[in-house]
Amino acid sequence: MAPGDLGIVFLNRQRRRRVNPARLRRVLRGAAASLRVRGEVALVLTGDRSLRALNARYRGKAKATDVLSFPGPGGNEGLGDIVISVETAARNARGLGRTLPQELDVLALHGFLHVLGYDHETDDGTMDRLERRLRLRLLGRA
Repeated sequence: MAPGDLGIVFLNRQRRRRVNPARLRRVLRGAAASLRVRGEVALVLTGDRSLRALNARYRGKAKATDVLSFPGPGGNEGLGDIVISVETAARNARGLGRTLPQELDVLALHGFLHVLGYDHETDDGTMDRLERRLRLRLLGRA
């Protein structure tokens, strides 16, 4: 694989909303190319119930959230998994004045950065600045 080559395993575990997998793959592959990262990620779209269970189990927070990331070992073993609640994404999109596809783009990018080890809660703004630059480059908006 050349730098920026990203394999994506896409699982849509929800059926309430239509989603464009090609659009999300473009966002993730664009981010990988910009960051010169290669490997494979899993992108799972699901609902609030699944995110609530994962959030409780892995973060000790018994509530749904929009996106969770699970970094992998890297290399041929995989970069990690990104899990998005489409239900929460739809609610957030309405509140933020975005469409659902726009919100899913943002969440996929955000989750991808977490898979790569970035952490906006501890890095003094490094992830936020990088995410803002990538949003402008890949999505045309910050």
